[in-house]
Amino acid sequence: MFSLADFEAHAGAVLDKNAWDYYSSGADQEQTLRDNKEAFRRYRLRPRFLRDVSQVDTKVQLFGGEVAFPICVSPTAMHCMAHPDGETATARACTKMGTCMVLSCWSTTCIEEVAEASGSGLRWCQLYIFRDRQLTRELVLRAEKAGYKALVITLDQPTVGRRLVDERNHFNLPKHLSLANYSAQSSLKQRDLVLHESTSAMLDPSLDWRAIDWLRGVTKLPIILKGILTAEDTEEAIKHNIQGILVSNHGARQLDGVPATIDALPEVVKAARGRVDVFLDGGVRQGTDALKALAMGAKAVFVGRPALWGLAYKGSEGVEQVLKILKDEFKLAMMLSGCAKLSDIRPELVVHGSYYNPPRSML
Repeated sequence: MFSLADFEAHAGAVLDKNAWDYYSSGADQEQTLRDNKEAFRRYRLRPRFLRDVSQVDTKVQLFGGEVAFPICVSPTAMHCMAHPDGETATARACTKMGTCMVLSCWSTTCIEEVAEASGSGLRWCQLYIFRDRQLTRELVLRAEKAGYKALVITLDQPTVGRRLVDERNHFNLPKHLSLANYSAQSSLKQRDLVLHESTSAMLDPSLDWRAIDWLRGVTKLPIILKGILTAEDTEEAIKHNIQGILVSNHGARQLDGVPATIDALPEVVKAARGRVDVFLDGGVRQGTDALKALAMGAKAVFVGRPALWGLAYKGSEGVEQVLKILKDEFKLAMMLSGCAKLSDIRPELVVHGSYYNPPRSML
């Protein structure tokens, strides 16, 4: 296994159709799913040379601690469909590689077990502000008690997007698995939570910015809002005492036709004006992708599907291998670009491809 593409191909060959299609699919015609990856190819690197890169420092300080390199693991649902050890395997790999894991609230291993597996590793917890506010509050308190250092709140799912592949497959969680963070006494039975209708019933389409104020009153943990793509929402978010923004389009699984996250990143960074940390996920598949995102203003990037591919290959060891490839590629890209530390990664390192191939003037 030499690249993330190798892990993707292996996962597609070994996972059952139910799991593979769920993990790999996007919304509707999957325009944004394709564009998330292709957009990175539209940007070019402008390396500088004769700079001392004999010692390269990739460490970065995030909410709750330092990580060894600025590539972390995004929240993705139901890791146990990829490997029996599921989220605990992912957590062990992240800790071993010295990076941050964001646990999905739709995990097949509970918050507490993942924390135990993570040990001293940096971990954040992804949540929704559910229709049932008491359930939301309980999840927040459990995450705090279990040592999660930040909350990642998904904004872009007032209801579940349309994924044609899941509809054709009548997707459901395998019977031997369950969504581990919800008791039988919660508003919906565990075995039903993965269904489109039931999940939508948990979500609250009436949410507005007052919900963020409510959450701020529940917790003192840093709040990172996931799913923002515009300057307008960036400005609004900062008014509500949040600490970070994760530029994301939900892995292209919600609204098809939205921009690739790397294309949306400059608008959000410009609007943020350094007042909050900005992160990115969506389409990162190489170390150079991470380098481009950092040059364009992201503090760190997150990968989702690649961790699942690693799980499908060899459990925790597979996730570790995926992260090591990304770390090594990123460090190499820094060296070849003349960057010895993250602060050397400047905006002028990246330009749009049209810089070298400007459109011909109309005659």
